[in-house]
Amino acid sequence: MPSLIGNRIFSSAPATSNNHPCARPFCRIISTKRFSRSPTTSIAPRARMPSESLSQFPVQSKSTLPVVAPLEAILFDIDGTLCDSDPIHYYAFREMLQEVGFNGGQPLTEDFFIKNISGMHNDELCHILFPDWDFDRAMKFMEDKEEMFRRLASEQLKPVNGLDKLCKWIEDRGLKRAAVTNAPRPNAELMISMVGLASFLELLVIGSECERAKPFPDPYLNALDALRIAPERAFAFEDSVSGTRAGVSAGMPVVGVATRNPRKLLIEAGATFVINDFQDPKLWGALEGLDRN
Repeated sequence: MPSLIGNRIFSSAPATSNNHPCARPFCRIISTKRFSRSPTTSIAPRARMPSESLSQFPVQSKSTLPVVAPLEAILFDIDGTLCDSDPIHYYAFREMLQEVGFNGGQPLTEDFFIKNISGMHNDELCHILFPDWDFDRAMKFMEDKEEMFRRLASEQLKPVNGLDKLCKWIEDRGLKRAAVTNAPRPNAELMISMVGLASFLELLVIGSECERAKPFPDPYLNALDALRIAPERAFAFEDSVSGTRAGVSAGMPVVGVATRNPRKLLIEAGATFVINDFQDPKLWGALEGLDRN
C-alpha cells in the first residue's frame, strides 16, 4: 500500500470536491433508522453467510450482469469502492495498534488488515482485535482511530478512477442510487462529500444503524426498501468480502472492485465479476449489455 506521511499537519475541515460533474451546491443525507426491522438497534456478531447465497449469481465467463430489465438502481459501498480509503485506514490502525502493544508491538501487516479488518464495523472489530479488553475501552480506541482517519482523509482521500464517468452514466439514465456502508456516519458523510457525491446519492445507509451490519444483508435490504426497488432490478459495487456477501445475500448481483482486496477473495464471496476501477472495459461492456436490454 502507498505510504502515508505521518508528520503532516492536516486540516480538520472536510474538503469538498466542487468540480465533480455530479456535484451540486446542497445535499441531504437521509438516515435509515426508520427502516430497521425492529424498534431496537442491535449489532449481531460476525457470522459466515450461508454457502448457498454465495452461488446465487454464478461468476460469468463474460462480464455480464444478471439483472432483470429494466435496471432501476445502483448501490455503492463507500470505503474502497467510491474512494481508495484503505491505505489511510491501514496507516491509522498500524500506528495506533503499535502504540497499545498489539501483537507484542509488532507493526500490523497488510495481510492481517485485509483478512481481519477491511470491511468490518467497529463493534465487531472490538471483539476481533481486543477480546480481553473491556468493550468501552475498545470502543474508545476505535473512536480515536476514526478521528485520526478523518484527519488524514480530509487531505489525502481521492475518488476511484472513472467515478465521474459512471455517475454521469447513472444520471443520464435516471437510475436511483444509494450508498450502503459499515463506516461510522461521520466517516461516511466526509468521504461522500470529498468525492463530490453528497447530492448525487439519494440515500445513505449506515450498517450500525440497521438491525445487523454487513456481512448480513440488512443494510442493502433497507436501502432497497427505502428506494422501493426489487433486488433483481439493481446491483451493487463492493470492494470487501463482508460487503460482497451482504449484497449477494440481499438478492443482488455484486460487482467487485479490486482496489486493495484480492480478486480471488471477492469472487469466492460471490462477486459476479471483478473490476480494477470504474474505467475497466469489463464494466463498460456489462453496462452496454444492460443498455441493449
